[in-house]
Amino acid sequence: MSFQPIHTERLILRQSLLTDAEAAYQRRSLPEVARYQDWEMPYTRDRAEKGMAELVAMDGPVDGTGWSLTVVDAANPEVIMGDLYVGVNWGGRSALVGYTFHPDFWGQGYATEATQAIIKYLFLDFGVTRVESSLHPDNPPSARVLEACGMKFEGLTRQSFWVGDECSDDMLYGLLRADWDAWCDRPRHVPESLNLVPLTADNARAVGNLSTHKSQERFVSTMLGNYEDALVPPKRNGAQMIPWYRAIEADGQIVGFIMASEQTDADTNPYLWRMLIDRMHQRRGIGSAALDQFEDWCRSQGATAVEVTWVEGPGSPAPMYIARGYIPSGKIEDGEIHAIKQLG
Repeated sequence: MSFQPIHTERLILRQSLLTDAEAAYQRRSLPEVARYQDWEMPYTRDRAEKGMAELVAMDGPVDGTGWSLTVVDAANPEVIMGDLYVGVNWGGRSALVGYTFHPDFWGQGYATEATQAIIKYLFLDFGVTRVESSLHPDNPPSARVLEACGMKFEGLTRQSFWVGDECSDDMLYGLLRADWDAWCDRPRHVPESLNLVPLTADNARAVGNLSTHKSQERFVSTMLGNYEDALVPPKRNGAQMIPWYRAIEADGQIVGFIMASEQTDADTNPYLWRMLIDRMHQRRGIGSAALDQFEDWCRSQGATAVEVTWVEGPGSPAPMYIARGYIPSGKIEDGEIHAIKQLG
């Protein structure tokens, strides 16, 4: 089937042209672009021209052969932003995807928009049953692109990816057609009702199955870690923490978990210890609504302030806490920023 250009809100994904070679060379020869990619440096203009000639001879994905298309600005198609790689195998049943964008277009959602579009094409038009990708463990921005497309982290292979004489671990992500359907159909609206409910025999399994995206585990403990700390609490300020925990229920469905350390002689303020919103229910305002109820509970206990800590970095929950009035105190606890909010 002849490949037809794919139009998204801001982009056009089209067949590569011989004239794209110069832009490919300019992009792929940059050290910051090549850092986590699979080509050796220096990346030459001759290599770009030869590679583009091979792509032009293809008219879409071919089983057993790598293929790339060019991503341009829909408002100005003369502006070449990057490229998408597609490798189809297993008789057209499975596809590997990758992306390379010029740094001028990083951090603006273009890679996510383009990857979402090619995944849709591969499932609906090409008919694959699985889409996968892999990345360097030190490349969380790329992980966030895959996760925003609904991909699930499936594992890490150790010392398995070679570029020349350099070897690294490889993180594997995958997406089945059923996963993609569920991701597209996930709720996006603000819940009509939200409650913090006790953990019971009826909901414990649903709570235990909650998970963030893999890249968020730098900031949010897994449910296994939450359960471990609830069972054997660590010490803080020299005293053992006393956990108070609840499941977050939205419109009758378990969507998250929150855990605090109650007030003690060593900690006069409740400490917001853990909060996790399931990957399928993020960006619905659930975290902020759960904090409203948690802060109300703190007031009911006579607390006048709440403490929290967070890890800095892209994807950190820091912006949400700061927007809600949590002010960094200047203290660092176990490498995390400490903040406090006065309860009115």
